[in-house]
Amino acid sequence: MNNKFSEELFLTNETGRKLYHEVAEQMPIIDYHCHLQPKEIWENKEFEDLGEMWLAGDHYKWRAMRTFGIDERYITGEASYYEKYMAFAKILPQLIGNPLYIWCALELKRFFDIDEPLCEANAEEIYNRTKKMICEKGMTPRWCMEVSNVEIVSTTEDPIDTLKYHQKLQKDPTMKIKVLSAFRPDKAMFCEKENFPNYILNLGNAAGEDIASFASLLSALEKCLKFFKSIGTNISDDGIPEFTWEDYTLKGVEAIFSRAIVGDELSTQEINQYRSAFLFEMGRMYKRNGFVMQLHVGTYLDANTSKVAAIGRSTGFDCTDDSTSVKSIGILLDRLTSIDELPKTILYPLDSSKIENFAILAAAFCEGGTRAKVQLGAPWWFNDQVYGIERQFTATANLYPVSLSVGMLTDSRSFLSYPRHELYRRVFCNYLGDLVERGEYFSGEEELKRVVENVCYYNVKNFFGF
Repeated sequence: MNNKFSEELFLTNETGRKLYHEVAEQMPIIDYHCHLQPKEIWENKEFEDLGEMWLAGDHYKWRAMRTFGIDERYITGEASYYEKYMAFAKILPQLIGNPLYIWCALELKRFFDIDEPLCEANAEEIYNRTKKMICEKGMTPRWCMEVSNVEIVSTTEDPIDTLKYHQKLQKDPTMKIKVLSAFRPDKAMFCEKENFPNYILNLGNAAGEDIASFASLLSALEKCLKFFKSIGTNISDDGIPEFTWEDYTLKGVEAIFSRAIVGDELSTQEINQYRSAFLFEMGRMYKRNGFVMQLHVGTYLDANTSKVAAIGRSTGFDCTDDSTSVKSIGILLDRLTSIDELPKTILYPLDSSKIENFAILAAAFCEGGTRAKVQLGAPWWFNDQVYGIERQFTATANLYPVSLSVGMLTDSRSFLSYPRHELYRRVFCNYLGDLVERGEYFSGEEELKRVVENVCYYNVKNFFGF
């Protein structure tokens, strides 16, 4: 049994090994969707220890720790990062088959050149070794990005964000990575939420508009969108926990909005009508401003309401849901297409049982003049592990050319997450190698190399126009 990290990880055939080591391995990273904090990139503070780097905001690890019954004090509580690290190290060998195991192994290898498996017995020694290296190498957020060969990264911000740190970073001559921001208007869509009226007030203040109607809401959002565009971004991102298309009239939507901003309770039909109008108008807005529309579909947010109330949102209590039908998203795309205002679009279904159906839907809305105009996004969130990645390749390549994919993203809050791109590239090269060695592909090395280069780098660069 090999007790060390293998550089042939997931590379089980000769063609795949050759493709990865000779082509994919050295390609730069464009991380076009993540949740890193631009303030942390700007401040560029040296990390305290591996505990901070791993456990400061990683809900994947938090969820896993809870399944082992670890007290919340060592997860999101008041324990030190050292204590949290030790609690996590104790369970890591038991995470066999879980992506956390291999992610952590990759991170230890790539950032600290540690290739032995972390466990309770060596946790103290590895903690001390990594802490010393953090100090000696001056490991900071930017250091992690530069070591990982990151070229462009896109964080995710609300329309009311001042983008203060993005602007600072753009003026910083020492900053080697381009940092953009995705425009995320979700809070303006959730008209049924208790804080909706207050959010609309804040949005109006940010845009310098008195928002008293649905039309003025759209005007304010477009002002904010153009501000985002002024820093060089053209990326939007709409999170859609649940969505059912419901036909509407603009007059009816105005009436719904008038009730929502004073906190009136809305019916399910009214909520669906408002969301349908909102997503349709945002799609039009993205098209006329040259933005790519990303639709993240199928989340079941805050499933454990008592824990969310005690600990906070986005702390590991979100799940997957199947309430948003493929047809509802299809109607949205169709309505935009019918008026020739469908922007470039990436679909991210979280429900793994619908991945093939969304791939079929995406292909139905492609058209001449734009390469892969609507496409299936990278395996997202609960699907971004080896099984999910392989499943997406094998399931959807039959339905939408995998060679057109814009590749992987981290969707992460951690600066150590870039090896997820490596994992994706290894699995992709191995998948291609399997096809070659089974005789299913025989177009030659140059075409294979071109496919790998495109999926790892050039497709995303060209699709977004970076």
